Amino acid sequence: GAKKVTNKATLWYVPLSLKNVNKVLEVPPIQYARKEQEDEGKKRYEEQKLDRLETKQRNGDMIFPVINPEPHTVGYSQSSLIHLVGPSDCTLLGFVHGGVTMKLMDEVAGIVAARPPVCFAGSVITISGRMTFTSNKSMEIEVFVDADPFVDEPRERYRAVSAFFTYVSLSKEGKPLPVPQLLTETEDEKRRFEEGKGRYLQTKAKRQAQMQQA
Repeated sequence: GAKKVTNKATLWYVPLSLKNVNKVLEVPPIQYARKEQEDEGKKRYEEQKLDRLETKQRNGDMIFPVINPEPHTVGYSQSSLIHLVGPSDCTLLGFVHGGVTMKLMDEVAGIVAARPPVCFAGSVITISGRMTFTSNKSMEIEVFVDADPFVDEPRERYRAVSAFFTYVSLSKEGKPLPVPQLLTETEDEKRRFEEGKGRYLQTKAKRQAQMQQA
């Protein structure tokens, strides 16, 4: 019956013009209760900005199906889900709820993790995921969301969202279990593995620093 924190996240929102969704509006300044609060927010913003630049460089990347892949390889971990965006998925303005997209991405990431190692209404979205890195007890999964608009103004497929998910293998008692190591075969897979390792070590160091502060 005891309560405990299971998830914690910082969400980023960008105000867009209703007349021109490609136009970003300015955000009015806010008053901070503490100077430290403002500094912490700026630090998170700069880190998120760097991640976004890295994401833009990956947006041309695609996940292609692999025929008869070997177990524990990246190709074996891949999974895709195709979803037709309907009215119940959208806001009153016709944009997909962020939570809907996150749910679908989480489903694909969960399918990938189970294998050993924002668009407009009327679009068909394809969510694809693959494992990029494994440590002793965790795994990193990259997920793409590609959109194919076909209502109102049909246009070419575009990359709507991409994200990294981290999963930890747990026993029935909630204790971490060893994760089969991911086998990399191509140079791109090896590169993504090393990039994932860098993110893992950075997150680990940040988590240790937060625990020391607490």
